[in-house]
Parts: sequence; structure tokens; C-alpha cells
Amino acid sequence: MLLALIKKELLALVRDMHGLAALFLMPMVFIVLMSLTLKDIYRPPLAELTYAIDMRDTATPAQWLKQLWQRNHGAPQPLGNDWQARLRNGSLKYVIVMEPGLSEELESAALSTKAYIHLLTEPGIDANLFNALRAELIGASGELKARLALAVPGTASPAPEASIEAMVRAERFSTAGPRPTSVQQNVPAWLVFGMFFVVASLSSLFVQERSSGALGRLQGLGVSRTMLLMSKALPYLGVNALQAVLMLAAGIWFMPLVGGDALSLAGIHWGALLLSLAAVSLAAVSLSLALACLVRSHAQAATIGPMVNVLMAAAGGIMVPKFVMPGFMQRLVEISPMNWGLEALLTVLLRGGGVADALPQIGRLAVFAALMFLLAVFLFRRRAS
Repeated sequence: MLLALIKKELLALVRDMHGLAALFLMPMVFIVLMSLTLKDIYRPPLAELTYAIDMRDTATPAQWLKQLWQRNHGAPQPLGNDWQARLRNGSLKYVIVMEPGLSEELESAALSTKAYIHLLTEPGIDANLFNALRAELIGASGELKARLALAVPGTASPAPEASIEAMVRAERFSTAGPRPTSVQQNVPAWLVFGMFFVVASLSSLFVQERSSGALGRLQGLGVSRTMLLMSKALPYLGVNALQAVLMLAAGIWFMPLVGGDALSLAGIHWGALLLSLAAVSLAAVSLSLALACLVRSHAQAATIGPMVNVLMAAAGGIMVPKFVMPGFMQRLVEISPMNWGLEALLTVLLRGGGVADALPQIGRLAVFAALMFLLAVFLFRRRAS
């Protein structure tokens, strides 16, 4: 009896190809994606980051520090008069400002009490890269200070590490909007992920209504397929709106209660935020409709939807920051709808951007939403015919 029951379960499992895909194919794809995206997590690709140097001290020791940095990071980009705008929008990843007096400080054996080197990074930079850049800049400054101290006979021993750290001040650059924190980086990522996760619920309900004959009866009453799809989409747009409110509220009020930083919405462009959230929601719901019209059973709805969502998050900069990925993965990430949504929210919440700044990502999400809705209509008509 037991062997017969086991045989029955194995036959059911073998016949469920989508369940097998979730059990075997998804973990394999996930391992490949995560392995590629995390390839450089312990060796951050600092040399690939675009940067500029503001040389306010042009004496020889400061020039030596610049050469030392260029040796490992390549030539800097021209600073230009618009460097603050480029730094704020992320096209320039960081700027090193060498203040007047740096050369004298590097040659001095006294303890440093003032920061002569300012590291300014773009607001959305990953915390790991931010800390790695700061540590490397402290190390380069300490190495040069030690060389200068040992090169002059009779001078004191190299300054202690605490003195070198005092020379370097690092911060995320922000000329408008709230001061960047880890919460303001994490909330947009998981907000996008949560909004796209409506695919599981919508697909299951769609399959249930199709199996029960409810969709067929509605069509028999003269309700158009487009109207049926719209009636599915609108409630889930409301669900997404509620998700956004709850997750933003959690960042503002709950995170401080558990010892984290508070999410600040002070100074942001509300129109840009609302448009970005609306674009993400339209893309998520339209994708959910397309997948709902594609699947044929509850098993498929329960496996394909979440699988697509998790893989999109893994390859979209949600689970793994884009900055720590190798170059070809960074280019792949840029075609992901989740990444478009993430970049739009980061532009508003971290970089102080307005509608014009977030418009490229919003436009891509809108086009994607339209294409997915048209695909859903096509699949629904084909399945019904």
C-alpha cells in the first residue's frame, strides 16, 4: 500500500512540469544569477567607477596622492562646472576634493585635527562601495604620509591610523532633499519588489474564475475582454498604492522605534514620487495580467509568477546592488523593469530629482506596461477562442 501511494505521488510530481521547474530549474538559474551578480562582492569594482578630482592644493605631495590614486583607478574625468549636478544624478560616482593645506599636512608629523581630503559620493551609492572607497583613500593617504616621513632623516615616525582617518571626511553628496541613509536605499528596493509580487495573487484569482466558469459567463453577458482585464487591474493598482503607503510609513515611523534610521521625505518632489510609484504599479499589474492569461492551472500560477518575480529581483538590482556586479551584469540590469522602478525612486528619494530627472525611467515603465497589457489582451482572446 505504501509503495503504491509513493508511486502515485511520484507520478503526480513528474506530470507537474511547472512544479518540477520551480524545484529544480529555478534554484539553478538563481544560483547562476546570484553567482554572477555577487562575483565582485568581496572585491568591489572600484576601478570601474567614474570619478573626478578637485585639486584645490596643487603642491607636490597633493599631486603625488593624485598620481597614487590614478594608478589604481584610472584617469579621472574632467571636473567641469556641472560636477555637483553630475554627482547628484549619479553620472559621476564620486569626487575627491583636496583642500588647501593638504600637502603641508602630508609632510607634517603632527597629529591631524582637520579634514583636508573630502570624499563626496553620489547619493545612491551602495554602502559597501562607500566604505571601501573611504578605506582605500585613508590607506593611500597614510601610505604617502609614511613615505614622506621616512624619507626625511630625523623626522618622527609615521602618524598613527587615527590621525590619518581624521584627514579624510567621506559623505554622500546631497544638495537637495533628505540626507541619504541606508533606509532610503532599502525602502525603494523592497517597495518595488513588493509591488511586483501581486503577480501571485492576481494569477491565482484569474485561474480560479476561469475554472469556475465566471469569466465565461461574464463574456456571455456581453462584457468585453478588455473590460474584464481592466476590472482585474484597477483593484490591484489600489493594492499597490496601499503597499506604497504602508512601506513608506514603516520607514518613517517604525524604523526609528527599532533603532534604525528614519526615512525622510522632507524636500522631495511629490509629483515625481507619485508618478514613479504609479509607473511601477502599472508595470507590475500589467505584467501580472500577462502572466495570468498565460498560465493554465493553479500550480502554474503558484510557481511561474513568484519565480519570475524573484529572478527579476535578483537580476534587477533589488537583491544585489548594481554597483557590486561585474560590468556585463550591470548592462543586463539596465533592461530590467524592476531596475527602472528602483532608479526612478532613488532619483526622487535620494538624489532630490524631479519629474524631468525620473522621466526616462517612468517612460520605460509606461511603455512596458502598455506592451504587457496588449500581450494580456492577445493571450486572453487566444485562450478564449
